[in-house]
Amino acid sequence: MNKTFKLGALALASTLALAACKQEVKNTDAASGTQAASAAAADLGNPTQQASYAMGMDIGRTLKQMKDQGTDIDIKRFNEGLETMLDGKEAKLSEQQAQEVMMTFLAEQQQKAQTKMVEDAKTNLEKGEAFLKENAAKEGVKTTASGLQYQVKTEGTGAQPKATDVVTVEYEGRLIDGTVFDSSKQHGNEPVVFPLNQVIPGWTEGLQLMKEGGEYTFFVPAKLAYDDRAMGDKIGPNSTLVFDIKLLKVGEAQK
Repeated sequence: MNKTFKLGALALASTLALAACKQEVKNTDAASGTQAASAAAADLGNPTQQASYAMGMDIGRTLKQMKDQGTDIDIKRFNEGLETMLDGKEAKLSEQQAQEVMMTFLAEQQQKAQTKMVEDAKTNLEKGEAFLKENAAKEGVKTTASGLQYQVKTEGTGAQPKATDVVTVEYEGRLIDGTVFDSSKQHGNEPVVFPLNQVIPGWTEGLQLMKEGGEYTFFVPAKLAYDDRAMGDKIGPNSTLVFDIKLLKVGEAQK
């Protein structure tokens, strides 16, 4: 069934603004990227059909994220509700009933998410403790009184930072299974500058062991990282983290 519908000016402006915010195209690739996009869009039909498909992608992406997080979605009922409202037909639920259904559903999903977080926290803590116990016995690995483990790859010869100093570093962060969750390469491939007392405890302690020019690997137990908090969709609660860090400079960065 071919369906078209009109958006109000404000809704359309919001949709276009959202699309613009999500788009990240390098200037050098802009021309070729635009040509490729135009060719692909032409296969979808007229501008209304193209925009309709783009809106479907946006909604589908959100639903996929919900599904990946464990939320059950009945796409048949979803489409039924969507078409009912688009066609102006009488809905099977009143507005109040729909709100009550959604409140109950969201409460259930929140409870599921909380239960999963507790389970993940327990599992991650056990895996982290086993990893650190085995890692501590490896050659060259040292353990501080707090439980932080580190291995010297290259010893530095420059200044040694205090907790109140600003430092410039290159780094890569991994989970204990080797998954990279962050690195200075992901931030414009440029060194990162920050006050040492405004990062996780494992970094604050660990970098004070280093000197400029040094390269260390740190094995950070959960209590010295993010503890029982999850950070986005990459770092689960009670995760032990591994960082390769090169200390480039101690002190304010040159402007």
